[in-house]
Amino acid sequence: MTNASLWPTHEADAFATRHNGPRPDEISAMLKFLGVDSLEALIAQTVPAAILDRSDCGIGEGLTETEALARLHEIASKNVVMRSMIGQGYYDTILPPVIQRNILENPAWYTAYTPYQPEISQGRLEALLNFQTLVRDLTGLDIANASLLDEATACAEAMALAQRVSKSKANAFFVDADTHPQTIAVLRTRAEPLGWELIIGDPQTDLKAETVFGALLSYPGSSGQVRDFRPVIAKLHENGAIAALTCDPLALTLLEAPGKLGADIAIGSMQRFGVPMGFGGPHAGYMAVRDAFKRNIPGRLVGMSKDSRGNSAYRLALQTREQHIRREKATSNICTAQVLLAVIASMYAVYHGPEGLRAIARRTHRLAAILADGLHALAVKVETSAFFDTITVDAGASAPLVLQRAREAGINLRDIGQGRIGISCDETTQAQDIKALWRCFCPDDSRLAALEEKLTLRDRLPETLRRGEDYLRHPVFHTHRSETDLLRYMRRLSDLDLALDRTMIPLGSCTMKLNATAEMIPITWPGFGAIHPFAPADQTKGYAELFAFLERALCAVSGYDAVSLQPNSGAQGEYAGLLAIRGYHRDRGDVERDVCLIPASAHGTNPASAQMVGMRVVVVGCDASGNVDLADLKAKLAQHEGRVAAIMITYPSTHGVFEEGVRELCEMVHEAGGQVYLDGANMNAQVGLSRPGHYGADVSHFNLHKTFCIPHGGGGPGMGPIGVKAHLAKYLPGRPEQGGEHAVSAAPYGSASILPISAAYVLMMGDAGLRRATEVAILNANYIAHRLEDHYPVLYRGAQGRTAHECIVDLRPLKDKVGVTVDDIAKRLIDHGFHAPTVSFPVAGTFMIEPTESEGKAELDRFCEAMIAIRKEISAIESGDIDMEASPLRYAPHTVADMVGEWTRDYDRATGCFPAGETAAKYWSPVNRLDNAWGDRNLICSCPDISEYAEAAE
Repeated sequence: MTNASLWPTHEADAFATRHNGPRPDEISAMLKFLGVDSLEALIAQTVPAAILDRSDCGIGEGLTETEALARLHEIASKNVVMRSMIGQGYYDTILPPVIQRNILENPAWYTAYTPYQPEISQGRLEALLNFQTLVRDLTGLDIANASLLDEATACAEAMALAQRVSKSKANAFFVDADTHPQTIAVLRTRAEPLGWELIIGDPQTDLKAETVFGALLSYPGSSGQVRDFRPVIAKLHENGAIAALTCDPLALTLLEAPGKLGADIAIGSMQRFGVPMGFGGPHAGYMAVRDAFKRNIPGRLVGMSKDSRGNSAYRLALQTREQHIRREKATSNICTAQVLLAVIASMYAVYHGPEGLRAIARRTHRLAAILADGLHALAVKVETSAFFDTITVDAGASAPLVLQRAREAGINLRDIGQGRIGISCDETTQAQDIKALWRCFCPDDSRLAALEEKLTLRDRLPETLRRGEDYLRHPVFHTHRSETDLLRYMRRLSDLDLALDRTMIPLGSCTMKLNATAEMIPITWPGFGAIHPFAPADQTKGYAELFAFLERALCAVSGYDAVSLQPNSGAQGEYAGLLAIRGYHRDRGDVERDVCLIPASAHGTNPASAQMVGMRVVVVGCDASGNVDLADLKAKLAQHEGRVAAIMITYPSTHGVFEEGVRELCEMVHEAGGQVYLDGANMNAQVGLSRPGHYGADVSHFNLHKTFCIPHGGGGPGMGPIGVKAHLAKYLPGRPEQGGEHAVSAAPYGSASILPISAAYVLMMGDAGLRRATEVAILNANYIAHRLEDHYPVLYRGAQGRTAHECIVDLRPLKDKVGVTVDDIAKRLIDHGFHAPTVSFPVAGTFMIEPTESEGKAELDRFCEAMIAIRKEISAIESGDIDMEASPLRYAPHTVADMVGEWTRDYDRATGCFPAGETAAKYWSPVNRLDNAWGDRNLICSCPDISEYAEAAE
């Protein structure tokens, strides 16, 4: 019998002590400052007793980093890495090691936040402008966005965009039958609730242009076939309809640009530009449009502007996106991107340049042509006549045997069905792979021996569709060919930015916590990264184990009964959750239930998501404390009796408060026949302390890039799995590649390759660690609120005067009194070396501050001291010692340029440039304050090409 007390433990190596910032003595000091004796006492004052649940979730004790990595390595080893020639939108690719080490594995890039503060985001904004230029040039269209979530959802966004801008009054959208099945599945999901008819067929024979508002054409098709769509596009335009082409970007280095063919929209995935398959993601989707549609393009858009000195600078153009302007009238709920993956793809293009990209494409095409010629010589029926990298073969009754031989040779092919097999080449394909495939179809040594001599290689790209004009003419795509040059370029860009590796990012509702190195390491292992999302199940047993563990853990911490890992962003999670509620009501015959109640303080994605599933938004008021007004809720439930489908709430509230009446709210909605959707953005205040599924919620999404440590990556990737109670489980998203119902993403498990990050976090924290993280997050937020309350009003508190894991400080009185704006204080924080908190959400003119559990007391104090120092500068304005327009707040942020030349300001240089007194380790903003209005008036969203540089030099 084992004596447990005999054996030493790894207590000194406990991961939770590394993840949580404050040391035990610091926790004691902060508790004393707050006037409480223990964390348990603080939590009792913060979390309503009616929902408090401190019981373990069954995860067990936390593992050390070494133990967790060993566990994940064991899981990864159960995945079988094969040569993937499945295609279907996913391809093996070669990520240059210099990009892997210095972008993907570099916290300066992966811990950065969305570039809403442009002055401290110039590096990643430049990289994204390179991405937009890359997409614009390849597609031949006027403007591209800074990435979308994946190819299938980008196609769904294109359909919605087409419906909005089309001059046609039709209610149908045509889809090329030769489109990837996972894309068609996502299009069906998007179209059905909105009442749009989806017509699927051959665009050259079945499309009646006068009956549709737009069409999606595949270039090349899923079968590999390359077709000339100019006549089809012309007919669409004659009838006022929109032409959208989903395109392989590598093929576009050799094929005529979609814009030249007449396309209005081009969409696709940049995965094969250096990004691993990763069992489905994350990958950067792309969209490019004609200039006429630039103000309707979904997602983020990087543009050029200028700073206060007139120097060029980058910013997010049209910064307030559609869902925040139009809310329930929005056509998209997209509020994120795949920035880290877009940066990788752009650097891949910067490194290779147009010549290198063409060389990769030509080699890939040549291998596919050799494969096809060899099969033809072996009397195998190749259906695809004109192609880039993919062929479809009719193997008839021999198909199962061919597929088996291929697997035995270590190669996965696409089983299309009915005897048809798809084969795709890529930049990793080798000559021996082609020879192995020939043998799979014909294992006759005598016939194979002389095969190569019989081949007469033909180019299989249609002559009329070969690309002629140059592209990627900007110098950035021509000047970084050596690894030394690229390394320095990437380092220069990262030095311009302010990320979590330099400073606290105190963003409310965004949870910028530690992304531990041990959590990040597994994502680059081949056992996770080199797996095709549609690989056979017997090759992905490791992923199945990982998913099962994570699903169990999410159910355990949330109180739900089932989880889907498919949604690849928080907004997609909202959408999937509301689809589940809609499916539940419709199955019960409650088709009249179409009202979604949403509090006035809700994030803009909430009403946008409700609209996308065909629900009508009814706003519920909030009381003076920021809580949902239960009296108004009661009135709205009565007003819409029999029509209420759901309510969407965020808990703790968007105002950072645990509302006491949450159980009552859930009961009221259930009594009215509705379902409760609880936004999981603030789960970092609940894990280990309360469970939504136990106190009345029916469905939630979990922002894994917030609570569960997937890094923000400068604005993506993210993951938004949903948890549901048992009665909603059958309405979770189905497998998209099989045409599953309610599919919301291209891959069955979304961005699967980053799920090991969250799994590692849960494994290393264990029950006690997860609970302690939540307690410390609440402690840190209350500490900041208490330190700042004598200097800035703290807007909302709970019943016992506590905030949740974030707090809101009110800056509006300062604007009313002396004209100081939230932007002035945000930019002045840069001089102190801080990223600003969330600005003007959920209340205009405020900061929402969330320190997270990962920040120690010293960093919290440094932030508070910066805020207090700024308040003293405002006091000087109030007393008349300095005018607001002449103050350092209005000139902030200060740059190195402010250190030289004549100084004529009403404050000294040291005050402006070194407000904290720090010199050696100071972060310098690379640009002064940006002129946002100029950027919107002059929308420049791509790099100028060489000819424009030449013209400027003349």
